[in-house]
Amino acid sequence: MFRQLRTRFGGPLAMAIVTLLGIWLIVMVTLPQLQMIEYSLRPNLLPAQIGGPDDRLTLANYATLFNNDIHRTIFFKTIWSSVLVTLLTLAVSYPLAWYLAKVATPRQAALCILLLIIPFWINEILRTYSWFIILAFRGPLNEVLMMLGLIDRPIRFLSGNGGVMVGMVYAYILFMVFPVYNAIESLDDNQVRAARDLGAGTVRTHRRIVIPHAKPGIATGCIMTFMLAAGSYAVPALLGSPGSRWFTQIIYNWFFEGGNWNQGAAYAFLLLVLCIGFMSLVMKVFKVGLGDIGK
Repeated sequence: MFRQLRTRFGGPLAMAIVTLLGIWLIVMVTLPQLQMIEYSLRPNLLPAQIGGPDDRLTLANYATLFNNDIHRTIFFKTIWSSVLVTLLTLAVSYPLAWYLAKVATPRQAALCILLLIIPFWINEILRTYSWFIILAFRGPLNEVLMMLGLIDRPIRFLSGNGGVMVGMVYAYILFMVFPVYNAIESLDDNQVRAARDLGAGTVRTHRRIVIPHAKPGIATGCIMTFMLAAGSYAVPALLGSPGSRWFTQIIYNWFFEGGNWNQGAAYAFLLLVLCIGFMSLVMKVFKVGLGDIGK
């Protein structure tokens, strides 16, 4: 990276950029994570007890998750639900990315991208509230469905995980569309035409030509979407029901309602390890490296 920066900006400026980046990574990423790990290995003590004989390293905060059936269930449900959100987002984003990259004219693509970006000029909480209104028991969606005669009575869309799934797919669709779009856009059109000339149908062309080429973009989109979904708090808090709690809500409760920062740090670190593990798994499945994703 330094060599590329030096070629583009010159030695002194490249050194300054690398130095600032290193400082930012140390101060804003590394040190907070180390502090969180240190917190997670300490018991929750009164201020007068800190530094005393009871203030020792322990794994008790981590054991709490595996000893608490409710928290353990929510943890694994969050993993599964985040994977489902990732797959749904990919299913919605892939056709859209293909259309933008290879079907739409430059004017149509620009208009479509603008329409995708404009809603994200609004705060995420306000966008989530808009879905809360749409999916409400007496909301516009139920009114339209009853007006069309498709349902006899309103449906409680917000009583389970359905509303959370819809809200998350909408909230993170850009993080899937753009990496996949960038990967597909670099595909040579002659490869697609050659596949069709040789008799390959649409499904086979995408399976054998487009998807293998777009693997780095798909992997990047899946990683970003999963990490955002697993770490989301606003969407499940606003669109979920008491029976559809997210693991981040438990972490929030430990920090800001229970006042147990040590337990919250342990849960947060476990969630971080989960995201890193998912990222490694995706990279292995798609057979891509960090360099491929960085492109």
